[in-house]
Amino acid sequence: RGRQQRGAGSEAAPEPGGPGPGSPADHPEDTMSLKAFKLVPAVEREMLMGDKARINIECIECCGKNLYIGTNDCFVYHFLLEEKISSAGKITFAATKQLHKYLGFKKAVSELKAASALNRLLVLCDNTITLVNMMNLEPIPTGARIKGAVTFTLNENPMSGDPFCVEVCIISVKRRTIQMFMVYEDRVQIVKEVSTPEQPCAVAVDGHYLCLALTTQYIILNYNTGISQDLFPYCSDEKRPIVKRIGRQEFLLAGPGGLGMFATVDGISQRAPVHWSENVIGAALCFPYVVALDDEFITVHSMLDQQLKQTLPFKEGHILQDFEGKVIVATNKGVYILVPLPLERQIQDLLTSHRVEEALILAKAARRNIPKEKFQVMYKRILQQAGFIRFAQLQFLEAKELFRSGQLDVRELISLYPFLLPTSSSFIRSHPSLHEYADLNQLTQGDQEKMTKCKRFLMSYLNEVRSTEVANGYKEDIDTALLKLYAEANHESLLDLLVSENFCLLTDSAAWLEKHKKYFALGLLYHYNGQDAAALQLWVKIVNGDIQDSTRSDLYEYIVDFLTFCSDQELVWKYAEWVLQKSEEVGVQIFTKRPLEEQGKNTFNPDNVMNCLSRYPKSLVNYMEYLVLDRKIEKEKYHTHLAVLYLEEVLQLKSVTTDNCAELTETQTKLRSLLQKSDFYRIHFILDKIMGTNLHMERAILYGKLEEHDKALHILVHELKDFSAAEDYCIWSSESKDLTYRERLFHMLLSVYLNSGSSDCELVMAAVDLLNNHAAEFDAARVLQLVPDSWSVQLLSPFLTGAMRESIHTKRMTQITLGLAKAENLIYKHDKVKLKRSPIILSDKKLCQVCQSPFCEPVFVRYPNGGMVHTHCAANRLMNPNMTHHSQT
Repeated sequence: RGRQQRGAGSEAAPEPGGPGPGSPADHPEDTMSLKAFKLVPAVEREMLMGDKARINIECIECCGKNLYIGTNDCFVYHFLLEEKISSAGKITFAATKQLHKYLGFKKAVSELKAASALNRLLVLCDNTITLVNMMNLEPIPTGARIKGAVTFTLNENPMSGDPFCVEVCIISVKRRTIQMFMVYEDRVQIVKEVSTPEQPCAVAVDGHYLCLALTTQYIILNYNTGISQDLFPYCSDEKRPIVKRIGRQEFLLAGPGGLGMFATVDGISQRAPVHWSENVIGAALCFPYVVALDDEFITVHSMLDQQLKQTLPFKEGHILQDFEGKVIVATNKGVYILVPLPLERQIQDLLTSHRVEEALILAKAARRNIPKEKFQVMYKRILQQAGFIRFAQLQFLEAKELFRSGQLDVRELISLYPFLLPTSSSFIRSHPSLHEYADLNQLTQGDQEKMTKCKRFLMSYLNEVRSTEVANGYKEDIDTALLKLYAEANHESLLDLLVSENFCLLTDSAAWLEKHKKYFALGLLYHYNGQDAAALQLWVKIVNGDIQDSTRSDLYEYIVDFLTFCSDQELVWKYAEWVLQKSEEVGVQIFTKRPLEEQGKNTFNPDNVMNCLSRYPKSLVNYMEYLVLDRKIEKEKYHTHLAVLYLEEVLQLKSVTTDNCAELTETQTKLRSLLQKSDFYRIHFILDKIMGTNLHMERAILYGKLEEHDKALHILVHELKDFSAAEDYCIWSSESKDLTYRERLFHMLLSVYLNSGSSDCELVMAAVDLLNNHAAEFDAARVLQLVPDSWSVQLLSPFLTGAMRESIHTKRMTQITLGLAKAENLIYKHDKVKLKRSPIILSDKKLCQVCQSPFCEPVFVRYPNGGMVHTHCAANRLMNPNMTHHSQT
C-alpha cells in the first residue's frame, strides 16, 4: 500500500551501491513538490573499503563532527565530517579518515554509541559491549566491559544526575531479561535486572520507563516499580519492530498496518499516527518531520498534520538514525546525510504550490527553531502571502483574517487595483513581492464577475480597517481608494463617507467623482474641504438642470438647509435671491431657521432681511410671523408691519373672490388672532386702514384694544348680529384682568341687548341666553333691577339657580375660612396657656444669657430652652442668631 501511495510522485533511481559514487546516478533526488530534505553523500565506498568488495557497513554513530562506522569484518572506522556551503548555497560534506581499528573478534560490529562526556565509544560485538577511547579507539586499560548483550541503548533522560556516567539498558542473552548498567570512564556497574513477560526484541528508555517491543506486543515498563502497561499487539516474526524515543516521555513505534504510532509513558497517544509502508526498516526524527526508511524509499511525514511531504527513492538502505538533529542513512557500502532545507524555503515552496494550510502549520512549528524577533517578521510575511493566495482564490473571509493577523500594509492590497492609490502616494510594493500578480486584471484574467467580487471585498475590508490602527500613517490612501470604489459601484455608502470624518485627497477624489458624474458627492467633498462656494455652485447647477445627477430628489431643500447653517454670510446672501425665486415658502427658511447666534450678526439683522424679502410677499409674511409669533420680539414696527401685511392680503383676496375661500379664511383668522393677542401694534393706524371696509370683527377687536367696549359690542350685536362672538369678546377682553372687569363687560353686553330701543325678540333671547349661560359672571341683584318685570321666573330659572348656587357656595366657603381661622387661633391660645403654666422666677441673682448682666426691672424675654435675656439683647438677633423663637413676659 505504501508503494502505491507514493508511486505517482516517485521515479526509479539506481541503487546507491551501483555506479561510482561521484556519478549523479549515485545520489537519488526527491520527487515531491515540497523539498524538506536533500540527500548528500558523506562517506563513499572507496574511502571505506577500497577494493574489498565484501566489507559491509553494519552500524554508524555520529557525535559532533566525529563519524564512526562499524563493519562486518569487526573494524571500527573514525571519520571527521566537515560541512561545506558553496557560494550558490549548496551543502556538501567532506569526510576525512582519522583511523580504523580491528577489535579482534571474528564477528560484525553490531552497534556503536558515543558517550562524549566520558570520551568513550561503546562498541557491541559478539554480545559484548567494549569501552574504547573516542579518539584512538583503544580499549580502556581496566578492560571494563558488559557481557551478554543482544542490543543496547542509552538513557537520554538519566535518573542518576551524575554527569560523568551514562545509563545503559541492554537486552540480555538471558531469556526475557532487561539489565540496567551505570557506565563510568573506566568501570561498569549493574544496577537493575528486570524480567519481561515475553522475549524483548527492541528497547528505548526514558527515565525509569522502558518502551519494549516483545514477541507479540509493545509495552511500557517502569523498571523502578515493575508496573507495565500494554500498548498494542505486534508480530516481531513478520516484520522488524521499531522503538524510537522522540522526546521527553514519548516514543515512536512501528505499529500494525504500516502505521507509525506515537505513545507516551502513560500509554496514550497525543498525536495522530503517520502512514508508513508495511516494510519500514528504520525511523528518525528531525522536527517537525518523521523520516522513515523502507527497501525502496525514504519518506518524510509531518508530525504536525501527519501528511506525507516528501519521498526520496533509496534502494538497499538498511540504516536510518538521527544524531542531535542530523539524519544519517546508509547502505551496505556508503553513508549519506539528509540535509534539511531551511524552514523558510520549505514554507515558501508550500506557498508557491498554494498549500496554504500546510505552510501555516509549518510556520507555527518553526517558532521553536528561529529567534523570536526574526520569527515574528517571517511569520507576518507568511500570513500576508497566504492572504493573497486566498484572495486570488476568492476566499475572502480567510484572506481578511490572514491580512489582519499578518498586519498587512493595506496599500499592498489597494495597489492591485488600477488607479485606486492616489497619484501622490509614495507607496512601493514590498520586495520580494508578496504575490505574483501585476494587478487585478491579471489576477481575474479579465473576468468581470470576479473583478466585481474583488472590488466588493476591498470595499468591505477598507471600511473595516479605516478606523483601526492598521490605517495609521496612510489614512489618505485608504479613504481615497474607498471613495473611488464607492463612486464606481454607485454605492450608497459614498455619501456616508463624505459626511463623516474622512481623509480623502481632494485632487484625486474630485477628478474621480467628476469622471463618474457624482456631482452631489463632489459638492460634499468640496464642503468637507472648506470650499462651500464650489459645493453650492455645483448643487445649483444640478437643480437648474445644467448637469445631471439624480442622487437627491430634494436637492433644493438640501441647499436651503445647507445655507441655513452656513456661517459664510456672503455666500448666504449670494444665493438668497436664487432660493427665494425657486420657492418663497421654502427659501425663507435660510433666515427663519438660522441659529439665533447667527441672526445676531449685523448682516442678518431683521431690517436687512426684511429689505431683501420686500420683493417676495409670501416670504416676507413668513419672516414677520417668525419674528412676532416664534421669537416673540416685542417691537411695535414688527407687529404693526405684520398686521398690515395680513390686512392687505385679506383686502386683496376679498377684492378678487366673493366666496370665503380657505386662503382668505386662514389669513383673516391670523389677522384677528394677532389683533387680539398683541399689545404692540399701532391700533389707530390699523383702525384707520380698516375704516370704510366690511371688516367689522376686526374693527370691534381694535375698539376693544382702545377700551371702547360699547362701540365694539355695538358692532358685534347690531352690525354683525354675532351674539356668540360678543360673548367671546367679553371673555378674551377680560383675560388677565380681575373679576370686576369681566363682570363690567358682561353687564355692558346685557345693557346693549336690553337697551336696544326696540322689542327685537332676537335680542331678548340673546339676553336670556347670556344670563342663563354665564350666571357666574353677573351681579344677580343688579340683573334683577335691569330685567323687565314682564319676564317670568321660569324664563330666568337657569340664571337664578346658578346665582343662588354661587351665592350659597360663596357663603359656605367663607364659613369654612372663618372656622379654620378660629381653629388656628385656638391652637395659639393653647400654646400660650402651656407657656404660662410654669412659674418663672426672676431675682437680682439671675443674669442675662447674652450680656451676663443682672436684670434691673421685671421685663425680660424667655426662650423655649428656658434661657432669659434682656429685651434689648433679644432685639439684637445678630448677637445670638440661634435664639430666634421666644416669648415675652
